[in-house]
Amino acid sequence: MLFMVIERFRDNDMVPIYQRVRDAGRMLPDGLEYLDSWVEPNFARCFQLMRCNDLSLFQEWTLQWRGLGATFEIVPVVSSERTREVVAPHLDGAV
Repeated sequence: MLFMVIERFRDNDMVPIYQRVRDAGRMLPDGLEYLDSWVEPNFARCFQLMRCNDLSLFQEWTLQWRGLGATFEIVPVVSSERTREVVAPHLDGAV
């Protein structure tokens, strides 16, 4: 499954997180896959697209970031391509 992880930085301070990534990597448990990420220009939030089939892996991962001022919202998402496939049969004759 795909997930959008919305990471918020306390006081828009991403430096502690970036230092940890530089020093220790993303610290992903086996089975949790990082795909890509985007950061707001004001450094308030980072949006990370990730994939996994075991939600407890997110629990393991987020515990490793405690005390650095980050919070995580983990949202299941469906790709636009897959959504178009699901919606397509409903387009013709839709009321």
